[in-house]
Amino acid sequence: MTESGALRRAVAATLLPGFVGTALPGWLEARLRDGLGGVCVFGPNIESASQLRELTDAIYAANPGAIIAIDEEGGDVTRLYYATGSPLPGNAILGRIDDLDYTRSIARRIGFDVRRAGFNLNLAPDADVNSSPDNPVIGVRSFGTSPEEVAAQVSAWTDGLQSTAVAACAKHFPGHGDTNVDSHLALPVVNRSIEQLRERELVPFMAAIAAGTRAIMSSHILLPQLDADRPATLSRRILGDLLRGELGFTGLIASDALDMAGASGVIGIPEAAVRALDAGCDLLCIGSETTAEQLDEIEGSMLAAVAAGRLAADRVRDAASRVIALAEELSVARGDIPIPAADSELSESDARRALDSFAVQPGVRDTLARSAESLQIVNLDTQANKAIGCVPWGLSAELAADPARYSGTKLTARPSVSTNAPSGLTVDPHAVPVVIGRDIHRSPESRAVVDRLREGHPNTIVVDMGWPGTDRAYADVATFGGSRLAGRALADLLNGGAK
Repeated sequence: MTESGALRRAVAATLLPGFVGTALPGWLEARLRDGLGGVCVFGPNIESASQLRELTDAIYAANPGAIIAIDEEGGDVTRLYYATGSPLPGNAILGRIDDLDYTRSIARRIGFDVRRAGFNLNLAPDADVNSSPDNPVIGVRSFGTSPEEVAAQVSAWTDGLQSTAVAACAKHFPGHGDTNVDSHLALPVVNRSIEQLRERELVPFMAAIAAGTRAIMSSHILLPQLDADRPATLSRRILGDLLRGELGFTGLIASDALDMAGASGVIGIPEAAVRALDAGCDLLCIGSETTAEQLDEIEGSMLAAVAAGRLAADRVRDAASRVIALAEELSVARGDIPIPAADSELSESDARRALDSFAVQPGVRDTLARSAESLQIVNLDTQANKAIGCVPWGLSAELAADPARYSGTKLTARPSVSTNAPSGLTVDPHAVPVVIGRDIHRSPESRAVVDRLREGHPNTIVVDMGWPGTDRAYADVATFGGSRLAGRALADLLNGGAK
């Protein structure tokens, strides 16, 4: 192979695109045969377990050394259960349960779930400390607000996942918790000093490194006291001096998706790819709808940057070698660790643990006990963040997935109402309204619905299945998660133990 051909193949090895559809496109198969680093699979790429396994098998057939990644955090962020909602607890619920052995077991179940489907890299756990209750993109994806408690959970989760021969990828370095901006849509700013970061944001990442995480994902956030010009994904100071230097991380650095506005909104994806690789990223997540033309442009920009002296060829080769080495190591590990029978069906034990973790205001259970058959469910139409996507959630997901379980109970005695507008909203005057939403305190429309119902129905019960506000004024029940499992636990609470 010529030197230029070897360099082009090394560039390809650093790229992790997504694609549109449920079968491997011909152009992507050809690129995998030519050394493309791997593929990231998203919810819309999945329609069944058998189809998904055929897809990942096709990827390995084209490139046996491919990284096949998925974003399966458990809880609200799920790709394997994109059609029904996850049967497992998310991070905030695990943090409230505060049982590290249980956290480790949940991560192990997730690990074998994704491995059965053919994946070798899971873009989890979320290691962010959710210090801002108004955070629009982290929230219940975080294990909590205490850096030490989050660190302990991250360590246990990483250990459990990687015991299945699937690599963990702690995210979003150096911490996305202290923001009120979604980096999918804009560039958040975290104006904290390195001393402040060491006290809070970096603590869980240090724990992940100590636990042996194979990868860490960068964040598209600007930290002006560390680098005033470039977000973390594009910053040598943050990825090189801090992550590699001070924290001593020697594993693979993956970028968050480069199609997000926080990375490429101003400079475009090809230039973002050049800068991310130069800053120290090894594996570049491109996005969920990458095309052949986009990959051509990205590769062309990276090769041009090498030719112009803006990107060192050795940096490209170093990044490619890390990707290839990780895939090889995981292949060996898969041969040493057998896969047990599947055990991730929704269980009553998990639901009981989740219910015990809920924050329930005094008087709620008394109101429910008196309500007999008279509940009126009001679902707030709130938009999920892009990390979660269009996944069924909460009580609605549970009722849709297992209708027979609730036949004849007070959860189905009256039709539910879905709205996010207070005008024209009516409920049965003899019923107790149960309003269900996510992050209600952040939405003026949701708060208006609650306020109107409380005026006419003082016994209204408000359930927040996201991250509630600090005063919990709009959370008579806070579930700290909206997965289908949380929906099962909420159904048991509302129904007095179901049938």
